[in-house]
Amino acid sequence: MDAKARDLLRRAIEHHQAGRLDEAEPLYRKVLKREPREPDALHLLGQIELLRGRNEEAAALIERALDAAGPHAAPLNSLGKAYFGLRRLADAKRCFARSAALEPGFAEAHGNLGAALTALGDLAPAIESLNRALGIQPAYPNAHFNLARALAASGRADEAERSFRAALDLDPSMADAHSGLGDLLKNGLRLGEAEASYRAAAALGASAEVRRRLADVLYEQDRLDEAEAEYRGALGLDPDLAPARWALAILDMLKRVRAGRGAEAAARLEQLAEDFRARPPADAGTAVGAMQPFHLAYRDDDPRELLALHGRLCADLMRQWQERRGVAGAFAPRSGRMLRVGIVSGQVREHSVWNAITRGWVRHLDRDRFEVSLFHLGQVRDAETQFARDHVAHFEEGPRALGEWADALLARRPDVLLYPEIGMDPATLQLASLRLAPVQVAAWGHPITTGLPTIDAYLSAEAFEPPDGQAAYTERLVKLPGLGCCYAASALEHAEVDPASLGIAPGAPLLICAGTPYKYAPGHDRIYAEIVRRAGDCRLVFFAQNPRSTCEALIRRLRRAFGEAGLDYDRHVVFTPVLPRAAFHGLMRRSDAMLDTIGFSGFNTAMQAVECGLPIVAYEGRFMRGRFASGILRRMGMHEWVATSGEEYAVLAAEMAGDASRRREARERMAAARDVLFDDPEPVRALEGFLLESARR
Repeated sequence: MDAKARDLLRRAIEHHQAGRLDEAEPLYRKVLKREPREPDALHLLGQIELLRGRNEEAAALIERALDAAGPHAAPLNSLGKAYFGLRRLADAKRCFARSAALEPGFAEAHGNLGAALTALGDLAPAIESLNRALGIQPAYPNAHFNLARALAASGRADEAERSFRAALDLDPSMADAHSGLGDLLKNGLRLGEAEASYRAAAALGASAEVRRRLADVLYEQDRLDEAEAEYRGALGLDPDLAPARWALAILDMLKRVRAGRGAEAAARLEQLAEDFRARPPADAGTAVGAMQPFHLAYRDDDPRELLALHGRLCADLMRQWQERRGVAGAFAPRSGRMLRVGIVSGQVREHSVWNAITRGWVRHLDRDRFEVSLFHLGQVRDAETQFARDHVAHFEEGPRALGEWADALLARRPDVLLYPEIGMDPATLQLASLRLAPVQVAAWGHPITTGLPTIDAYLSAEAFEPPDGQAAYTERLVKLPGLGCCYAASALEHAEVDPASLGIAPGAPLLICAGTPYKYAPGHDRIYAEIVRRAGDCRLVFFAQNPRSTCEALIRRLRRAFGEAGLDYDRHVVFTPVLPRAAFHGLMRRSDAMLDTIGFSGFNTAMQAVECGLPIVAYEGRFMRGRFASGILRRMGMHEWVATSGEEYAVLAAEMAGDASRRREARERMAAARDVLFDDPEPVRALEGFLLESARR
């Protein structure tokens, strides 16, 4: 290199190191006019292009630098960053790994390798690389942040939280770390803390996406007006943000439903469909499921028509996505002896849907006739996830983009896709809104019709459906025998619990009201006051989710109902924090009865009550979602504890609370009859017959 080029390069580097990139860039270009293969000028100019987000240009320059000078750690690391920005993740991983191998003490290369491995879903080696980076450079905020993301994706929430907080201790200005911590806290139902994290991220630069996530967490706290304001704020920053457009419309629809204006709610959905036809989103897949009409299930009325409108809109948008992405939609005819069954769920872990439905399928479907592939969309993994992996022919898990999941499902060429639940997470709804198999079937993990034209049948149970059950579904209703599932009996772990430690005064019967606060509809508040009026001294034990704001509306309503009845609310009603599983079972064993939630019954809770020997008073609702506990009692022949009206429910609950001999008799009958509920293979055998028949069709 001649003296003039050396001087230009020296001056360029001085400007670069001082942050004067506009002065450095033209000098690097002058060097390259004189010396086109000068590696430092090529690499450093490539770094400037990286900082400006021009990854294609950066990659081209740094590739030339490496071609001129051979492999060196720093330019390989920079090239990996350019590839990462271009989503060429495998190439990025290769560059970072080579950089770290050439310079083992290069913390940034190890950290970047961990980030690339996380993006590829290789979480164990990602965590290893990031820990190696932190071993070299403990005060490395980006490595703490990326480690938190990898730990969160691995289901290690407590460790992830510590890593997010370590990143923020080192650099409180990391908006992505505040937002990521918010996501983690939201997933853990720590909604108040999640809100604080999102607000901190928004204060550092109010991106539309952060405002949308803040709105989501406000919605989850039932602060609908505040949520609406944040969705509008997000759209003010980015009018084309499809998830916010979707969520604002669904929120508006739900508010109209609550106000009893069903026709307006339907019109709002039709308006949303028209809006998306007029202004199609760039990526429809990000809109579908951004907010789901989950709370329609907790009303006494029939939302079938609203959900049918919602389902058609989901399917229309996902069809657009499918056509734009070129995802295949044609299916090869069935071949071979085995029926290929895919199970798609976000809850392949210790979870109510897994315990009630999916585990029995995985354990008992005939492996000689059915080749089962299981697709775990969720991020939480535990011993049940490993059980699932060990009991199926093929197992896949995330994190993955929607297109990658669609490709993975199609690659298995399923004859039938089973969705244990649709309506609990966005990815499941998005995939279920596509046609990825000749036959697609939902089950009652979310116990209400999906409304999706892409779902052919809905699996329910004879014990749970009223005679006119089909009228509540857009799908063909299939009533499997008994409880419709093969639920495994277990020796429930329980811890000794002193009710007084939970604020429950002694000396009166304890009636467990185990439903989530939003399952208690306002129209039923007076029934709980009536139970106490009839029973005399007793304690109703409810469970307060975190934050307490999620149940404050219920507390206010119950106070009002008890006051109107002339009863002392504070004497008879206790809200205790949600207990760990073993402590909850311990409290059940110390209690006198469980009161079924009116309108939205709890299947797993009722089964746990049976296993704990806790008598149940059930309310048989209009729809399947309100008939789980009543179906369980009827299955055991205990019909006398099933109410079909609010007055009858109050009478039965008061009788159970006030008569120790009736409670003792109920416990004895439950113990004698409970075996009929557990490990019943008949529903799975019936499911097998249905699957084979559907595939033949």
